[in-house]
Amino acid sequence: MRTARFTLDPAFTVAEVNPRLFGSFVEHLGRCVYTGIHEPGHPTADEAGLRQDVLDLVRELGVTAIRYPGGNFVSGYKWEDSVGPVEDRPRRLDLAWRSTETNRFGLSEYIAFLKKIGPQAEPMMAVNLGTRGVAEALELQEYANHPAGTALSDRRVEHGDKDPFGIKLWCLGNEMDGPWQTGHKTAEEYGRVAAETARAMRQIDPDLELVACGSSGQSMDTFAEWEATVLKETYDLVDHISLHAYYEPHDGDVDSFLASAVDMESFIENVVATCDHVGARLKSKKKINLSFDEWNVWYMERSQAEVAALDWPEAPRLLEDNYSVTDAVVFGSLLIALLRHADRVTVACLAQLVNVIAPIMTEPGGPAWRQTTFFPFAQASKYGRGEVLDVRVDSPTYETKKYGETDLLHATAVRAADGTVTVFAVNRSRTDALPLDVALNGLDLSEVVEHSALADADPEARNTLAEPDRVAPHPVTGTALRDGRLTAALEPLSWNVIRLR
Repeated sequence: MRTARFTLDPAFTVAEVNPRLFGSFVEHLGRCVYTGIHEPGHPTADEAGLRQDVLDLVRELGVTAIRYPGGNFVSGYKWEDSVGPVEDRPRRLDLAWRSTETNRFGLSEYIAFLKKIGPQAEPMMAVNLGTRGVAEALELQEYANHPAGTALSDRRVEHGDKDPFGIKLWCLGNEMDGPWQTGHKTAEEYGRVAAETARAMRQIDPDLELVACGSSGQSMDTFAEWEATVLKETYDLVDHISLHAYYEPHDGDVDSFLASAVDMESFIENVVATCDHVGARLKSKKKINLSFDEWNVWYMERSQAEVAALDWPEAPRLLEDNYSVTDAVVFGSLLIALLRHADRVTVACLAQLVNVIAPIMTEPGGPAWRQTTFFPFAQASKYGRGEVLDVRVDSPTYETKKYGETDLLHATAVRAADGTVTVFAVNRSRTDALPLDVALNGLDLSEVVEHSALADADPEARNTLAEPDRVAPHPVTGTALRDGRLTAALEPLSWNVIRLR
């Protein structure tokens, strides 16, 4: 096969990676919270009912901002239900997922969970703009963030949380363009309520960071027109606009599935173009950044039937996709797409964290384990901190039904503050190794620290309760750095991490 090539030069960069790019998402959906994060009585549970085995894996995963409590769930969310003595909290019907919400885990428990992950875990709170509005958003903000001396802040203190939660990053609703959303609105209706909410919240704290709802996907009929209309109302009031995207193979078309990041990069670039067009029309020097606050591989067609069959159970097994090596390679390629656009994507949230289309799985009363997708995320979070270098590949191509001619190589590179460089690369070929040649210009690098790959002779191999360690990254030999050139062979259908110093 022809060699894939690119050049790395510190004079050509994209941007510094915002740590929030490695965020995740906890929604009251299925078993993400109950028997995932929170399971009193579990052998590893602490005094608050948080599973320590899960906390250990979350720390290893390296997540930063955690979006909460939804998702579709937030459009019926009454924040007051989730505070105060647990025994006094009401049970509610959750229309989004046809389940019964007990509210045993609520706002205070979410903040405590973040604190136990560590200082890198930042809250990202969503407000309900589906069935509620400005007044309720302000009440939640006051309860959460005001120090003391008002009815709502004093209520928080009475509930046992003396210190304010200090939530700086807020989502103004969720997927309000979607007809499936409780309280779905037109772009004009949503733009108006988002602007009113943003303006009011900034009266309490001008330094908040706010995320307006963008389109739920590039395939939405209202895509781009939605963003333009919403931003016309909110441009000077918000900092980010959201993007959501999920990918799965259709009709057995694995080659197109492997090229999913082509769509993700197009989505990002089209939203950037729309944001900048609105900014130009408004004669504004401000740039709106992107919050890609839901992304993943998700076998959505299968999930829709699961939800429709529910009859209001508590914490049912929902959306528990078991990911293969193929899924992990696509997942890694999506991470590369986010890093390649770090100049404008400044927040991103893997949806979700535990059990629900998640990198971490649990069994009630039993173990927790890593899915195949765990490894690309953990490696990207650990080694993808620094400045993204501009990577423009010269790669052999293959033909896909959905995206046409597509590069077999998908790659990016990040230079850390200490000068070390990490190359992240995916080989999309299902049959052939891909020779790689990288020219290193102006980089003081002399050795390969490590080359690891996630690949397997069985592309459907996956980690399960019975075989939790079936798939993991393995070391690759033969990768060399000589005379300012990196050479390697990328295994078929593989996610690769090559560290240089």
